Formats: sequence, structure tokens, C-alpha cells
Amino acid sequence: MARSSLTWRSALYLATSFAFGLGWFVTLAVGLTLSVSLLIIWVGLPLLAMLMVAWRFGAMLERFLVQAAFGVAIPAPYRRMPPGRNPLVKLRAMAADQATWKDLAYLLLLFPVALVEFVVSLTVWGATFTLLFMPAIVGFGSGGVEVNLGVFSYWAGNPVEALPVSVGGLVFLVLAMYVTRSLAVAHAVIAKLLLGQSVSQAENRRLRERTAHLQASRARGVDAAEFERRRIERDLHDGAQQRLLAVAMDIGRARAKLDDDPEGARTLIEQAHSGTKEAISELRDLARGIYPAILTDRGLDPALSGLAGRAPVPVEVEVDLPERPPAAVESIAYFIVAESLANIAKYARATRASVRVAREDSWVVVEVIDNGVGGAVARPDGGLSGLADRAATIDGMLIVDSPPGGPTIIRADLPCTW
Repeated sequence: MARSSLTWRSALYLATSFAFGLGWFVTLAVGLTLSVSLLIIWVGLPLLAMLMVAWRFGAMLERFLVQAAFGVAIPAPYRRMPPGRNPLVKLRAMAADQATWKDLAYLLLLFPVALVEFVVSLTVWGATFTLLFMPAIVGFGSGGVEVNLGVFSYWAGNPVEALPVSVGGLVFLVLAMYVTRSLAVAHAVIAKLLLGQSVSQAENRRLRERTAHLQASRARGVDAAEFERRRIERDLHDGAQQRLLAVAMDIGRARAKLDDDPEGARTLIEQAHSGTKEAISELRDLARGIYPAILTDRGLDPALSGLAGRAPVPVEVEVDLPERPPAAVESIAYFIVAESLANIAKYARATRASVRVAREDSWVVVEVIDNGVGGAVARPDGGLSGLADRAATIDGMLIVDSPPGGPTIIRADLPCTW
């Protein structure tokens, strides 16, 4: 406790808060009395408005001091100010805010609370330092000194006889530190109660943040689905559709030559047959890219092992799941690994990689690590951003750690409840 800076920061705040409390108490008592008295004429209203702005500033300063002294962060509970630059509208909104009047209550209570804290701290620390430095006090004084703690008294005629009192001062030092920490906790509780958000405000804030997060996740999911749709459309147009069109043209030409040139028709039919098989192969690859059949039939372990077997570098696969997660989680985990292994093959210049999929509490964690050159960045239009968008569709998150020189770690945390 003695090594903790929190103890000494708390002691410093408790020793000085009395002056702040007294200053605010006098300012507010005089200011409120004067403002209310002058409300009969127009002077009282602007005076009250300036005083309200001042105590709001004082409350913000107290939040900063409480965090600096006690390490307790108190978020500002104020409502959002209305748009525009009209000061009267802003002052009216400020006066209608419940937090403004809680600030006033705190600053008015700060004086009596700080007075109690100051008296207790002064008593405890005064007794502590008196006992610790008793040999010096006896040495500088003329004659002996009697130490009377109420329960017992002790007479010290010289510094040597005062040494046992100094040992007792060490006990008081520990007590003083505990008292200081207790006062700090009590003060922090009062500050958080009056200067912080109420339970309903905190809950509303969490709900707003959660709603904003879900809206962003939904938007990213829609973008990812639209990107996937365009990719499938492009692959169909550039691949299978062109091959099937060539097959149709070959069959048409073969039909025209069937009577006059049977051998030429046979060649065209064989060419069409070969094109049909290539189109089927491309459609199969495209279907595997949408959702691989092995993933549906056998789960993540065999599907990821298949990806590892087709990778150009040795890949170690470890899947530790007590049971199969939902299909959406399986699909996203599969495509994260597939895209990561594809990036390793294209850019990483790695000699080995590893894939780990495990359950951690209510999360499925997917990690892909390679020993390549590193430097992977999730660009807005890149594959890694697409993976982050996929994870965001189920409120998951993707982290890319790829310093120059490697290694590269891609980790996805996917929420999952079995």
C-alpha cells in the first residue's frame, strides 16, 4: 500500500479538497442568494445563468481531479446540447438537465464532506508524524515529553526513550494509509453518485452504443453480401457463361455440318463435350466458393484439412470444438481460413503455417499464423476487410497482427452459443 501512488495521490487530494470545498460553498451560497434576491429585476437571471455555467465547469474539474487522485473515471452525464449557436437555447437545455442540479448538490456537499475528511486526515497523519519523529521532538525540546493517547501515556525524557514511540508511529502509519484509502473510496462513491450517470442513463448509453454497433455490423454485412453477389455474378459471366455459350455455338455448328461433314461435326461435338465438362468444373468450384459441401456434411475439421491439403505450404490444422457450432459460424470460420491461406500463397512467401480453431467461453476463436514476410494490412477494398465484414455480420471481430518481417497472425473472435 505504501508503494502505491494511489495512496499518496488520495492523501494529497483529501488535504487540499477542503480549500476547494470552502471556496465553492462560499461562491455558491453568496451567488445563489444574490441571484435569487435579484430575480425581481432582470439582473438576477443572467447572474444565475453565469453561476450555473461556473458550477458546471467546477463539476467537470472535480471529475478530472477525482480520476487523477482516485483513478475513478466518471463519464459526463450531460444531455446532448441542441444544435445551433443560440446561447439562450443552450442555457435553457442546461437548466432542464438533471445532471446540472446534481453538480450543484455535489459542490454544496463538498465543503462539509471535505471538512470531515480534512479533520480525520489531519488527526491521523498528525498523530503518525508526531509519533514517528518523537525522538527529534524530544531532542529539540527542553526536558521530557509525555505521549498521551487516551488509552495509555508514556514519558520520554530523552531521544533514546522516545524510540519505542517511533515504532508505534509505524503502526499509526499503516492505520493512516488505510484510513486515507477508506476516505478515498467513500469520496469516490459520493462523486460517482452525484457527478456520474444514473443507472437509467448508463443503461441507455449502453443500449445506444450497442444499437450503433449492431447497425454498423448490419451495414457491413449487407456490403459483404453485395460484394459476394457481384463476385458470383462476375465469375458466372466471365467463366461458366462464356464456356456454355461456346458449347452452344459448337453444337449449332456441328448440327449444320452433321449431313455434309460428319467428321467435322464429330470434332465440334467433342469440343462441345470438353467445354461442357470445363463449365461443370467451374460451376462446381463456384458452388464450393459459396458454401462447400464438405463443410455441410462433415464439419470444420475435414473442411479445413481439405484447404490445408491444397495449400502450397505445409499447414498444421488443430480444431478443438466440443460440438459443431451453428452453420453461420462454421461458414465464416471456413472462409476466413480459406482467404488467409490464399493470401499466404500469394503474398507471404512463408514456408509453413498453422490454423487453430477452438472454443473459448462463448466464442469460437479462429487463428491463422504464418512465418512469412508480414506487412499485411486490411485495406478498405481488400480481402482482409471482406473477412472483417463477414465476421461483423454475426457481431464478431477480426484482428490482423502483421509487423514487417512477420509473423502474421489473423485472429477472428466469433460469438457462439451452443
